[in-house]
Amino acid sequence: MKIAKVLNNNVVTVLDASQKEQVVMGRGIAFKKQAGDEIDEDKIEKVFSLDNKEVSQKLMALLSDIPMEYVECSDEVIRYAETVLGEKLHDSIYISLTDHIHFAIDRHRQGLQIKNALLWEIKRMYRREFSIGLKALQIIEERLGVLLPEDECAFITMHLVNAQMNGEMRETVSITNIVKDILNIVRRSFLIELDEESLGYFRFLTHLKFFAQRVVQGTPIEDRDKDHALHELVSKQYPEAHACAIKISDYTRKIYKRVLSKEEILYMTIHIERIIRNDDSTE
Repeated sequence: MKIAKVLNNNVVTVLDASQKEQVVMGRGIAFKKQAGDEIDEDKIEKVFSLDNKEVSQKLMALLSDIPMEYVECSDEVIRYAETVLGEKLHDSIYISLTDHIHFAIDRHRQGLQIKNALLWEIKRMYRREFSIGLKALQIIEERLGVLLPEDECAFITMHLVNAQMNGEMRETVSITNIVKDILNIVRRSFLIELDEESLGYFRFLTHLKFFAQRVVQGTPIEDRDKDHALHELVSKQYPEAHACAIKISDYTRKIYKRVLSKEEILYMTIHIERIIRNDDSTE
């Protein structure tokens, strides 16, 4: 395996059999070496073979500037996350998470702490990802000797969520804000505290995440029931929940210029009715 380009002493690029560029890491793998030299394969610790050329180029730029231990730390967090979540995260996580960990530690050492305004919502909306974020803080402390605050756990959580959705960070933040606002509309409408441990809450939260993603991406649901008979029945049977769903529609229209279809209002009404009744039935 021959070196195509030396990025630093620990990172090089090579070309595979199909002439696709790969990033190869290993401590001292490029020491006193140049393009065209053979790699000492015993020193290879990690090979990145990314399908997205833009992501691959950004990763190479990042790896040429960031110390190896940050990349190793990020890689351990990503491998742990993929095991827990049972899915492969988008390649962009190698850039976003590595860069964030490096920046967060740099800020921490300068005594600059950034509060995450969505900490409360992130902790409750993305429980699995937040638990991975807590593990990430532990890995960072063990590998890099820095204990970051819980706010950083929330930032890491957002990077994980973003990599699952394969979107942009501002889109993930918007989705989180929409879900937060809708939950608050429900709370204020019925003057209740939602049971966050209930199955109904979990179902509602899942529905809201997908709903919010459609709002942000501008993807509507078309009405399939043209006579709207079911919608009228549900609105009469659950008038308070339906009124709340209309409030949510008004919110998305005013803030995101997105008018909900009757079918979306129907589903929202049913979910709201179940959550205010704390109905955990499987029907």
